[in-house]
Amino acid sequence: MSSLSPSPSLSAPPCPPTADPLPAGTGALPGTGPEATPRPASPFAARHIRLALCLAPLLLAGGWAAANRPVMYEGIRRLVAADPGWLLAGAGFTCLNCVAAACVRQGALPDRVPPGLLLASQFAAGAANHALPGGLGAHAVTLRFLRGRGVPPARATASIGLYSLAKSGAKTVVLLAFLAASPAWRRLGDLVPDGRVVVPVVCVAGGVLAVAGVLLTVVRPLRRPVTGLLRSALADAREVHGRPCRVLALWGGAVAMPLVQGTTLACVGAALGLGLPWTHVVLAYLAAGTAVGAVPVPGGLAVDAALVWTLVTFGTAPAVATATVIGYRVLTDWVPLLPGTLLLSALIRAKVL
Repeated sequence: MSSLSPSPSLSAPPCPPTADPLPAGTGALPGTGPEATPRPASPFAARHIRLALCLAPLLLAGGWAAANRPVMYEGIRRLVAADPGWLLAGAGFTCLNCVAAACVRQGALPDRVPPGLLLASQFAAGAANHALPGGLGAHAVTLRFLRGRGVPPARATASIGLYSLAKSGAKTVVLLAFLAASPAWRRLGDLVPDGRVVVPVVCVAGGVLAVAGVLLTVVRPLRRPVTGLLRSALADAREVHGRPCRVLALWGGAVAMPLVQGTTLACVGAALGLGLPWTHVVLAYLAAGTAVGAVPVPGGLAVDAALVWTLVTFGTAPAVATATVIGYRVLTDWVPLLPGTLLLSALIRAKVL
């Protein structure tokens, strides 16, 4: 009777010997240790930065108010007793400013976007400007809106550059026109800084431009996207200026914006008994905004301080000038802040932004 045991040729091959485990203290295999695992970025740092940016205007304003308590008290007292009719007119001009901004945004873009959503995005963008200086909050909201409407990134960025250029250029033209038409410009001589301030500022600006030029010339990875963006911006600018409706929206809205903002300030001044004509108030607003508008301070505090100083130079009492600027800031920034924030949240939930 034959044996049932398997033959050696059919038996399974022996298993290879397993490697001994790594001794304790020698570390894990390469690429599997704790040093190879990237640590997630902590959200607390970004949260603290956003909180600091949001609180910076309030802290600066609080420090200025504490240092000027009598002027602040008198200004708030006058603001409480202001004429509500003029304040309501100023609120209407504040809404017109959003309409003018939406016109400039559409005029700077060859593509057509929904006008209602564009106006809503500009109203919501005002709430974002309280955390970021230099209008960066409004530009960020507008960029998100244009990308959501299918506008390419290069074209959306170029439209923001054209918007800023048209806004600053039109404001300068309006300022020159008021300087030529109003004799009050002679009083602004005291506000012009002397050479000890102008020369360092010019040197710093020239140095920044020189460094930027060298970087664009030497660093090829930086030169290529910047050159492409400039080429796209020039092409879009030519296309926009080939359409009369776009030209009217771009430059008409850019000219209307400083006039509407200055008229809002004049309405607040009339409600408080400022005692200055409309031309002087608008000239003060244009001069103060042009002088320190480029200072990167959130909330426009540098412009507010220069505006109070300019109104005092025109012959207004410091308390009335302070109350006028406070009323203007409350009417244009703080009153629309809550509805603007709610609208911004609604647009984000609706995936418009």
